[in-house]
Amino acid sequence: MSRLGKQPVTIPAGVTVTFEDGLLTVVGPKGTLTRVIKSDVAILVADGQVTLTPGTTPDAPALWGTYAAHVRNMIKGVTEGFTKILEIEGVGYRAELKGTNLTLSVGFSHPVLLEVPAGITALVEKSVVTLTGADKDLLGQFAANVRKVKKPEPYKGKGIRYRGEFIIRKQGKKAA
Repeated sequence: MSRLGKQPVTIPAGVTVTFEDGLLTVVGPKGTLTRVIKSDVAILVADGQVTLTPGTTPDAPALWGTYAAHVRNMIKGVTEGFTKILEIEGVGYRAELKGTNLTLSVGFSHPVLLEVPAGITALVEKSVVTLTGADKDLLGQFAANVRKVKKPEPYKGKGIRYRGEFIIRKQGKKAA
């Protein structure tokens, strides 16, 4: 039994949630999010709450809590939004935003171009890249793709990391 799935999700003022033909749509001040929901979980939108009930299929208990978390994240995304902050550390490492492309110069012989997906806004200030958006899945995947370009290495700590991420440093060679 899912503890999160049992609890109904309250819909705040200014947000509309609709569920029709397996498609969940959440509309709010920061945008519109849609997600396909399998028929294993029944969703009922009534009285300012979203109630989820599992079906009888073997996958239903697992999807019950997952879909409850998705509904909560969608509602939070269209009201408050999500933010990921990436820090670039290293001599000569930098990022710039050119239109919808994020250009990363991180020690390669060429700059790396990443296109910022629709629905995500990027802001670059010195060595800090701030990504904001309403869709938590899309934001997290794009932030992971940016970090994957140059992961932080354990000796000097150079690379791209999330703000607050702790890198375990290695000692390196000792001088005799």
